[in-house]
This record gives sequence, structure tokens and C-alpha cells, in this order.
Amino acid sequence: MSFHQLYHGDCQEIIPQMENWMPTCIFADPPDNIGLGYNEYEDKLSDEDYVKLLDRWLYLFVETASTTWFSFNVKWLIDVSIISRSLQKKFPDLAIHHGVQTFTFGQHNKRDFGNNHRPLWRFQHPDACTYPEQIKVPSKRQEMGDKRAAAGGRVPGDVHNFPLILEGVEPATVDAIFDWLDSEPDVYDYTRVTGNSRQRRTWHPTQLHEDLVERCIKSCTVEGNTVCDPFAGTGTTLRVCERIGRSCVTMDTDRDYCEKISEENGVPIW
Repeated sequence: MSFHQLYHGDCQEIIPQMENWMPTCIFADPPDNIGLGYNEYEDKLSDEDYVKLLDRWLYLFVETASTTWFSFNVKWLIDVSIISRSLQKKFPDLAIHHGVQTFTFGQHNKRDFGNNHRPLWRFQHPDACTYPEQIKVPSKRQEMGDKRAAAGGRVPGDVHNFPLILEGVEPATVDAIFDWLDSEPDVYDYTRVTGNSRQRRTWHPTQLHEDLVERCIKSCTVEGNTVCDPFAGTGTTLRVCERIGRSCVTMDTDRDYCEKISEENGVPIW
């Protein structure tokens, strides 16, 4: 049986005090420090101050949960990489998987290429569990009615949305192409949640696609496990957890956002 808790406050203060629960997974999508119009949070710190925040956030999350999913703006890729190296010095057995969310409906940019991707990294301790069977997707063989298709679909793999031009290419050639690309990151192809999306909550400047959050959570939890979202936003993680039978503990520094999440989901604010 799942339960949900919603807190108004800073995750850096709340998470260390929550001694009566231990989340299996943390899914964190922090503010990007690019000047978005949040109600009470100032999204335009100095680069130095923001990188210090990234460092404190990641250390806290990795110390707390066996698996941490961390979605961040590619602008901070080098800084998060440096922080990750220091994390591995403190936790030598910590595994870091470098995934990326891609989307074709990116923001229009008249000066250069548009940003159509977002790093999505997974930090896992040795005791973390993974459940790839829970996130199977339809295989091409299934879609073509091939009797050789594995029952239930296939587990998404590295660069699972690799261009379809590879269809029909000899396996040895495909392997050579993958080696050449050094295709290490996992790719999560989910569209941005924009104004024309049924998921969109217009009272918040940004939100992630629910299916993306669901796949991440299902990959490392089972029903009844607890998931923590340190940046509640529109309550995306809470809604996903309710749908798939996980407990969710989430928090936000903005009182208005918390009230809207509480009203929509029937969860009291602490």
C-alpha cells in the first residue's frame, strides 16, 4: 500500500530530518539557473553559487538513496561531471550511468542549433536493485508480427532510438558502428511538456514528461517502495507514484506550488 507526503520547505533541511523513512530512489529535477519565472525561488544565482548548490544537492541525494536519478541542464555538464568524480572518491563503488533525454520539439533558436536534449544521470550504490523487465517496450519484431519476437517486448538498451536506417544491416556491421560511436549513454526519447500537452500545468514554468519519470522509477523500484522528489514542481513524481503503486515523499520551497499539488492530489502539506 502506498502513501504520500508533501512538505513545504528546502530539501536540504527536510531530507536529513526524515529518519522514519528511507527512499529506495530519489528522482531530482532541480531548477536550472537560467532565469525561469518561479514564484518564490530566484533562478538566477551566480554560476559559482549555483555550482555549490549542485554539489550539496548531489551529495545529499547520493548519501540518502541507493539510486538517484538526476536531470539537469546541459549547460552544467562539466560541473556535474567534476562533482561526480568527487562523489566517486567518497563512494568508491558508486556507479554512474550517463543517460540523456532527447526531444524533437525543442525551443526555437534563431542564433544557433536548438537545445534538444537534457542529461539524465543515474547514480547507484552496490546495493541498488534494477528491474529492467518492468520497463519493456515493443520490439520491431513485435510490430512487424515476427514470430521470433520475445514475449512482452524488449528491454530498452543503449541508444535504443538509433536511426531506423540500420534496419537490415548485418549484425557485425551494426556492432562496428556502435563501437565507432562509443554509444555509452542511454537515450530517453520523450517530448517536452509544452502548452499544448494534456499534462501541462500552466501555473509552473516547466515540467518533465510523466512517462519519462515513470520509466526511471520503474527501473529501480517495485510496488510499495518509497520515492523521494526533492523538487516537487507540479507534482509529476507524486502523480506517477500514485499510478504505479509507489509511495512518494516530495517537497518544494514554494508554498503556492505545494497548495496546488495538495488540492489536485488530496495530499496534506506538512
